[in-house]
Amino acid sequence: MRVALSIAGSDPSGGAGIQADLKTFHEFGVYGEAVITLLTVQNTRGVHRVELVAPELVLAQLDALLDDIPPDAAKTGALGSRELVRALGRAAGSFHFPLVVDPVLAGTHGQPLVEDSAICALREELLPRAALVTPNLPEAEALSGIAIRGPEELRSAAECLYRQGARAVLIKGGHRQGPATDVLLDGGGWMELPAERIETRHTHGTGCTYSAAITAGLAAGVELREAVRRAKQYVHHAIRTAPGLGYGCGPLNHFRASS
Repeated sequence: MRVALSIAGSDPSGGAGIQADLKTFHEFGVYGEAVITLLTVQNTRGVHRVELVAPELVLAQLDALLDDIPPDAAKTGALGSRELVRALGRAAGSFHFPLVVDPVLAGTHGQPLVEDSAICALREELLPRAALVTPNLPEAEALSGIAIRGPEELRSAAECLYRQGARAVLIKGGHRQGPATDVLLDGGGWMELPAERIETRHTHGTGCTYSAAITAGLAAGVELREAVRRAKQYVHHAIRTAPGLGYGCGPLNHFRASS
């Protein structure tokens, strides 16, 4: 049994964060475990409160798992504070498994989930430890300092993050106009992952689910590009078949049985 770890925040609505990650791990046939970094009060209508977990408690959770059930791959999600980002960056220096960094800066509704001061720490402390970083367009702009207006700036932003130490960069195209095409840059060069745009408001947890699916693939021993390709297909299906729960931006369909 392969093991995948999520180091992220809790979403009581079940659509994003730890809850979405564990559902995704299960669907990909890997054992999921979790280290909680922050607690939220949220539903499909928005995030109403965020409480950060102390860095020492986060690291204690992590140490307990590494000592007993070490993962085959891990991912980070919302981390909340600069202190935690720096602490995880130091801890990741001893990881013997790939780390996927999903640099969650805000929730689906735009509410911030990380302190502004943590962005620099993400760039300097965590990206150099990442086997893959998976920003959306606003996150790629914040981390690279490049305003993305088209394909040229998008590739420049990916190259910037690659130079900062991430071994691969996946910039997601959900915030772009037209087809939802993602762009991957790794040691083999460029790879595009096109998909038709699905007109729906039910996209809560898309980024968490995508990075969790990639992490599950890596934990199972799948090569990075194939893991990204499979994850893209999974997320596209999950959006297309979203159950329509809630009065706001609802969750995805994490079940693959109906695909």
